[in-house]
Amino acid sequence: MRLVPRLLLIEDDPAIRTPLLRALRDRGHAVLSASSAMEGLRSALDERPDLVVLDLGLPDVDGRELLRMLRAVSQVPVIVATARDDETEIVRVLDAGADDYVVKPFTAAQLDARVRAVLRRGGSPAGADTRIVVGGLEIDPTSHGVRLDGAPLDLTPREFDLLHHLATRAGAVVSKRELLTEVWQVPYGGADKTVDVHLSWLRRKLGETASAPRYLHTVRGVGIRLAAPDGGGVSAADGESAS
Repeated sequence: MRLVPRLLLIEDDPAIRTPLLRALRDRGHAVLSASSAMEGLRSALDERPDLVVLDLGLPDVDGRELLRMLRAVSQVPVIVATARDDETEIVRVLDAGADDYVVKPFTAAQLDARVRAVLRRGGSPAGADTRIVVGGLEIDPTSHGVRLDGAPLDLTPREFDLLHHLATRAGAVVSKRELLTEVWQVPYGGADKTVDVHLSWLRRKLGETASAPRYLHTVRGVGIRLAAPDGGGVSAADGESAS
C-alpha cells in the first residue's frame, strides 16, 4: 500500500491555511503547516516533506526569495500559491524553481489535483512503496505498471489514470463528475459518456463486464466503486447497470 504523501503548507493567513489543511487531509495527505517564511524553511529542512505549497505574500520574507533559499538546499517539489496573476510574475516564480502554481482564489480540489500531478511527475517519496494492491490487482504508479493475478495488463495512459484514481479510493463510490474533474481535468463537468466508454474498455481488460463485474461496480445514480472480488459474486445491493 502506498505511503501517504507529506505536504508542507506555508501560508500566513489562517482563514486560508486552516480550511486548506482540513481539506487536504480529508483528501488523504499528511499536511504540516507554517505561517512564516523562516518557519517554513526550518520545517522543509527538518521534516523533509514530499511537496511544499508556498504562498508568496509572507510576513517576514517574500515567498519568491524563500523559493530561492529552498532551491539552494533542496529539490523538493514546490507549488506556488499566489494572488499575483500577471504573466511576468508567473514566469519569475517558475524561473526561480517552482514546479507549478495556482492563482488565488482556488478550490481545495484544484490544489489537490495539482499536488497529485506534480508528485506523479517528480516520482515517489524517498523509500516509499507506492504500489496499490486491491485483491489480485497490483498498481504501480512509479512505473505505470498494472498486474492482474500476476499477469501484466496493457493499459493506455488514460485507462491507467482512471484505474489508479479508483484504486486510491478503493471501497468508496466515486462519482463520474469527480472522475471527469480529477482524471480528465475537466473542472466544470463534461460528458458522462467519456467515462462510460473508458470504463467499458477497462472492464474488458480486467476480464469483466458491467453486468458481471469483479472489480468495477456501478452504483446506479451514484458512481463507480472499485473493490476486491468477494467470493466471485456480486451483491444485489451494488445496483449494477450497464455503462
